[in-house]
Amino acid sequence: MPIVKFVPQNKEIDVAAGTNLLKAADDAGLYIEGDCAGKGTCGKCRVKVIGGADEPPTTAESKLLSESELKAGWVLACQRNIEKDCTVEVPVQKDAHTRKTTLAGGVENLDVEPAVEKIAVKLNRPAVKDQTADLERLLAELEKGELHVKPRELAGFPSMLRKNSYSVTAAISGKRILSIEPGDTTEQLYGVAFDIGTTTIVGSLLDLKTASVIAVAAVTNPQNIYGADVISRITHASQAEDGLKQLQDKVIEAVNKIIHDLLRQTKIARDRIYEIIAVGNTTMSHLFMGIDPTYLAPAPFIPAYSKALEVEAAELGIRINPAGRVIFLPNIAGYVGSDTVGVILAAELDLPGDNCAAIDIGTNGELVLRANDKLMACSTAAGPAFEGAQIKQGMRAAAGAIETVSYINDGIELKMIDDAPACGICGSGLIDAASALLDAGLVEPSGRFVNPEENPDKIPAQFKDRLRRGNGGYEFVLVSGKESDTGEDIVISQGDLRELQLAKGAINAGLMILLKEADISENDLDRVLLAGAFGNYVRRESALGIGLLPQIPAEKIIAIGNAAGDGARMALASLTMRKRAFELSKTVKHMELSTRPDFQEFFVDALPFRKMQ
Repeated sequence: MPIVKFVPQNKEIDVAAGTNLLKAADDAGLYIEGDCAGKGTCGKCRVKVIGGADEPPTTAESKLLSESELKAGWVLACQRNIEKDCTVEVPVQKDAHTRKTTLAGGVENLDVEPAVEKIAVKLNRPAVKDQTADLERLLAELEKGELHVKPRELAGFPSMLRKNSYSVTAAISGKRILSIEPGDTTEQLYGVAFDIGTTTIVGSLLDLKTASVIAVAAVTNPQNIYGADVISRITHASQAEDGLKQLQDKVIEAVNKIIHDLLRQTKIARDRIYEIIAVGNTTMSHLFMGIDPTYLAPAPFIPAYSKALEVEAAELGIRINPAGRVIFLPNIAGYVGSDTVGVILAAELDLPGDNCAAIDIGTNGELVLRANDKLMACSTAAGPAFEGAQIKQGMRAAAGAIETVSYINDGIELKMIDDAPACGICGSGLIDAASALLDAGLVEPSGRFVNPEENPDKIPAQFKDRLRRGNGGYEFVLVSGKESDTGEDIVISQGDLRELQLAKGAINAGLMILLKEADISENDLDRVLLAGAFGNYVRRESALGIGLLPQIPAEKIIAIGNAAGDGARMALASLTMRKRAFELSKTVKHMELSTRPDFQEFFVDALPFRKMQ
């Protein structure tokens, strides 16, 4: 069997001949971008072969890699099948999770109302005259009526009682005893809220006695190897052998990794975590639970379930208290999931109030409108452009990503995350760049670069060397290779602008449908809420400038952070909030955009970067 050595990670793995290099890296526990699900179209899975595997470049590699890169040994991992021993250099992936974790919050003002109760008791010792069984003795002391307990929780109970002088604590949820513990452990009551995103998974550890967040951790969703979007993952689940299990294993592995990190940060015992509340889009909820998502993809987009599902942690292989409960909040429709329920809960959109729209911009674009005290929601196929996928040098919001681009004093000014050397551009930078290039007169409202050959007089002198012809049309150099971290020019291409137009056009069109259905206009909106990490960092003026958002005053546009995660944390901390989440999913009117003939009209109208006056 061929041996693949990965550097600088210094990992080796034996693989069967013909194994794909992308899969080999995944089996070795290494993360490599796989946005196009191995089709060879995104060019993100670049690795450098420094020994062996010296076959000629594939068609995809010749298209997506420069001649100098090919000569230096760069290949696309998804295009390489391993036939002999080789050594591969895998670029170290930069952490892009800081913005996700710093936005965790949303439960500080809630009343403490956990679903799990802990009761410490001191039992009377048995005697010849009192031969009551240990469990019945405990149940009588608890005075909670009929309670159920599984044999697993009773396995060591008799010796525990006697070793601890008949002093124990019972963790109870509803009519279930989840755990019986030695001594008084009533101060140790914890749960974890998860936002299972298509791109990033975030977990928040809560002290359920105080409804406070005490630690947060995040990882990139490792399902990414099967594609950046939900359709790619649905396809893998339905067509690949063991595809569904592979996808479920990936997300459970990520959840356990986050739990391990949370415990490492806090030194809390694993079995003191009794509940998990999770939210995510409908596809993510199916994959998390190991339920076939096949029929979400074709019309009429029917999920296997919508209601909240509850299972034991041990059943899913999640490493908390084995009897701990895992609850995925309810979905609304095939492409409007429990993450949207979380947004509604956190933003209190289910309560009477003003005309308010909420937009959760991510790999999928979910929109909610409260108008005339009624709720409507829809989902648009925005694509992963806002997460940096399908953008020539796009990346997530990690150190070195261009995050702001401004046209100031007749020049283009940039800011990189952490002020690190530029290595790519993230979603907020992409929107900024399009807006700045519009202001500079280098991009037309149609989304096309000004043709420097046909209209040389329209190109300011300071930009003549930066607007050039690339492989797929014109491109603008944001950072020269001499100044970038990669040694390559960082550009925004004509294809990037097109991807941005498609993404923002879909979101804008979806909102227009909701407004039309509610019989109100953009001007009738009192507020627009931007949810998610992306929405928190995008500049409102740039988003308005390219037509992503409704044309309303910028002060009416408010970033509300990771509202989906906030909703999950609220439902974990408070039974009242959990019940609201269960109910509100039934009251939201879902608008299916694919059946609306006017959606295409709104979409086409929304494609230009600035609306024609």
